[in-house]
Amino acid sequence: MRLSTNWMFQQSLGTMLNQQSALAAAQNQVSSGKRINVASDDPAGAGRMVSLNHIIAANTQYTANIDAANTRLNTSQSTLNSVNDLYNSARDLTLQALNGSLSDSDRQAIAVQLGQMRDQLLQMANTTDATGQALFAGTSNTSAPFVKNADGSVSYTGNESQPHASIGSGLTVPVGESGSSLFMGLPPGNGQFVASAGAANTGTLVVGSNEVSDPTAYAAGIATNGSYTLTFDGAGNWTATDASGNPAVDAGGNPLTGTYAPGGSISFNGLTVNLSGTPQAGDTVGIQSGGSQDVFTTFNNMISALESGGDSTQMVNVLNRQLESLDQAQAGVSRAEVDIGGRTNALTAQRAAYQDLNVTYKSTLSDTRDVDVYSAISQLSIQSAALQASQQVFAQVKSMSLFNYIK
Repeated sequence: MRLSTNWMFQQSLGTMLNQQSALAAAQNQVSSGKRINVASDDPAGAGRMVSLNHIIAANTQYTANIDAANTRLNTSQSTLNSVNDLYNSARDLTLQALNGSLSDSDRQAIAVQLGQMRDQLLQMANTTDATGQALFAGTSNTSAPFVKNADGSVSYTGNESQPHASIGSGLTVPVGESGSSLFMGLPPGNGQFVASAGAANTGTLVVGSNEVSDPTAYAAGIATNGSYTLTFDGAGNWTATDASGNPAVDAGGNPLTGTYAPGGSISFNGLTVNLSGTPQAGDTVGIQSGGSQDVFTTFNNMISALESGGDSTQMVNVLNRQLESLDQAQAGVSRAEVDIGGRTNALTAQRAAYQDLNVTYKSTLSDTRDVDVYSAISQLSIQSAALQASQQVFAQVKSMSLFNYIK
């Protein structure tokens, strides 16, 4: 078979070009440290790389969301701790004001302090996060959800919802609170009912602590009577009327009546009210269920009672009721702190899980994408030697000509 000079040249050139391409690929792997630099290097491996990069990117974004959520929750926790401390201070001051040896000027001074605390509380309730979003506005965009009105009352302009952060596929966690549940719609009294002395009372009757001793009997009694008004006859006897002014009844349908001795308590239909002092004829105690009161009104009521001076019995009754409301506000803050602590723990666990997963994913990505450096260097040496050999062979072949033998 005859082999033309052109054919030999083409074969040699094709071989060298292929070896140069292989050498360039080996050089690229050594310099980049990657086995796959373009999809054509390994289509299946390139597909796995795309999937792994998407997963790692998603986990990185979820981790960033967790960090932002943690920052916001930590700010909320710190603010609520301060609110709790403020409530404790307000309670101590109010108990101090109940000391009968204090003068009106002493109580006026306490009222001034409570006013400062009320204003400080308003500022805390309007705390914002690092982005300027209010912590306690729900999902509202307002930066100041609590607004002080001209009459001293406070209005809430946020909403009842909770903002959420996405921390995983289909997984979210609340990162904010509704200010309404923390500061506004708080149950008065002991959380189930409030017992208060009548404003027109002339005796020294003081309503103290009260409680629900039998929830079932209490609920049945409220369902039947709605509310209660206890009226004293001045001789130690009392009778009860319902919300319509009719005689209130017990579970057996019997009218509620009894006797009271100063310093004793009155119990019926699953509730107990502790009293002190001596009532005059016609003095009353009202027992109401339901309703709500915001904590700013609680402060305003305490301040007004201290500023008004006057009858000490009436002041003590007002302050006792406001202390109960303050306790309810503090209980709500404590529940929120516990809830936030649980969410923070969940975020910490989720972040740790992403860190562990990313180590695994990045290791798999490295195994798929990166080259074995020692093998790549060896392959580069082989390709370089092969190219040099091809070039030397071509130099020999190109000098082969019939004219060399004719000379």
